[in-house]
Amino acid sequence: MKTAGDILIVDDERDIRMLIGATLRDEGFSTMEAASAMEARDILAAKPPGLAILDIWMRDSDMDGLELLEWVKGVYPELPVLMISGHGTVETAVQAIRNGAYDFIEKPFKEDRLLLMVQRALEASRLERENAELRARVSEEGEPSLIGISSSMKNVRSAIERIAPTASRVLISGPNGSGKELAARSIHHQSDRGDARFIVANCARLGTERADVELFGSENLSTSRRIVGLFEQAHKGTLYFDEICDLPMETQGKIVRAVTEQRFRRIGGNKEVSVDVRVISASSRDLAEEIRAGRLREDLYYRLGVVPLTMPPLADRRDDIPHLARHFVDMVARRTGLSRVKLGDEVLAAMQGYHWPGNVRQMLNTIENMVIMAPPDRSQPLGLDLLPAEIQNISPVSGNSDIDALLALPLREAREAFETSYMAAQLQRFDGNVSQMAGFVGMERSALHRKLRSLGVGHQQKTASDGDGTT
Repeated sequence: MKTAGDILIVDDERDIRMLIGATLRDEGFSTMEAASAMEARDILAAKPPGLAILDIWMRDSDMDGLELLEWVKGVYPELPVLMISGHGTVETAVQAIRNGAYDFIEKPFKEDRLLLMVQRALEASRLERENAELRARVSEEGEPSLIGISSSMKNVRSAIERIAPTASRVLISGPNGSGKELAARSIHHQSDRGDARFIVANCARLGTERADVELFGSENLSTSRRIVGLFEQAHKGTLYFDEICDLPMETQGKIVRAVTEQRFRRIGGNKEVSVDVRVISASSRDLAEEIRAGRLREDLYYRLGVVPLTMPPLADRRDDIPHLARHFVDMVARRTGLSRVKLGDEVLAAMQGYHWPGNVRQMLNTIENMVIMAPPDRSQPLGLDLLPAEIQNISPVSGNSDIDALLALPLREAREAFETSYMAAQLQRFDGNVSQMAGFVGMERSALHRKLRSLGVGHQQKTASDGDGTT
């Protein structure tokens, strides 16, 4: 079993430390050892472990195990801790668990029991992290799955499969609402860090006064109180910078070193903290322009952008819209507890013809509104009336639609000019997908093919154009 860090063993007896350390290392764990509470605090201040094993009674130490437990939980609230003692009582065990310990083991203990408790504590910690992340993800709107059959989404998924197993830093570009954070989460979950934490740093919310403390943490040497920053929280996991250009320039300079050397100092501290963090960043802006404008450090850009990844806008992946729409219907129905709805062909066609300036996030919001506002009888497909007006009323772009020019023509020629303009605009609207266009204009596919040929409207069919759009 892998851990999100080393296991710290704190015991004043050298033989006990050696025994526990050897037992754990034989099972593939890495360990650190401390003979006193002071030594343990120094280790904890420099590098957060994945689990701590604390002896309750320690000679020549300024804290006993219970006091050290309280200190540890103040610094790393989510760190799993096992307590051990050869002089334990029921009252001591109860107090330790009340103070945040996962469990209590009496000395002398059998190696099998120690390993079992270590594995259980790590597994409980992992599940707690996953549950917290899932709760956070459910509460966030506009976070779709990487769904799509378009070539652009196939390329994105293929790139993620190659990127994820590496330790390389990734810089994701793409317009707002295109799924940059979801791509980052996919990289994280497909990597060997998938069991560790995925921490989001929303750079737009980190003002100049807060950014350094939020990212690097702080400590008061006189009171030994510490605030753990996002870099430490992401130890052995992934730290995701959302809109990296919004970080203050002073903080950007500090991140350059932290990202490169994986070391930093907490604000107010005098000891360096070592971490192992993969950094993924994202931006919806023109980064070259941000560098020229002085809003993004060039050296930070080159350190973060080792591997670039671009998320396409929804308007460039219209083939994915029916699949995303059905996925969102299911997702919104589960989230709201409402019955599923059916989307009519004309609704899907109108969605495919819209340019979606807010991208996938806007589409999710549209679907959610439709599911909520749908009539009680949901057995029939929804019609265009539930779509926002801007999606219903798409004006075809045409160079021959001027009404005065049409009025100057005889009826037959005017009708032919209008049909030519209309068919060309619709073909452009559906990216050459004749099957989808046929469903919208109300013609059989074969008849539409003949009409396009008779009007001289050229088109390049896609491989899936003659299908139903679901392959």
